[in-house]
Amino acid sequence: MNDASSMMPTQPVDLIPPGPEDIFVFGSNLSGIHGAGAAAYAANYRGAVWGVGEGLQGRSYALPTKGLNITHMPITKVKEHVSKFIDFANDHPELSFQVTAVGCGLAGWKNEAIAPLFKNAPINCRFDTAWKLWMPSHTRFWGTYG
Repeated sequence: MNDASSMMPTQPVDLIPPGPEDIFVFGSNLSGIHGAGAAAYAANYRGAVWGVGEGLQGRSYALPTKGLNITHMPITKVKEHVSKFIDFANDHPELSFQVTAVGCGLAGWKNEAIAPLFKNAPINCRFDTAWKLWMPSHTRFWGTYG
């Protein structure tokens, strides 16, 4: 006999949906102009502060992938900001981070260029499933934004 619960799809072990307490990690610019995409969502719903381009703000973390006044940022600088975020996540194991595909929208980077920068992220980071092909096998995911 089939019941409704036996017919429900199972969720992959590595997919953990975000919760309201998770820190929403979004791609930002150094000017803190959170006007579009995930940055606008962070400003409107997760406490991102206009004019603050990097760091923890409310239930969000601004990770710069564009320069001042929304200019291009070289990949070497993006890597520096990713490393700074990873250090922050390591220093705060009590927090859970929902990392969007930062830099792969308005900043114009490809997933394969940015995702590997996070290969050493701690277990308290979960990532957009768009990066699954480029992340280590132990990586956990939350879903996708947009």
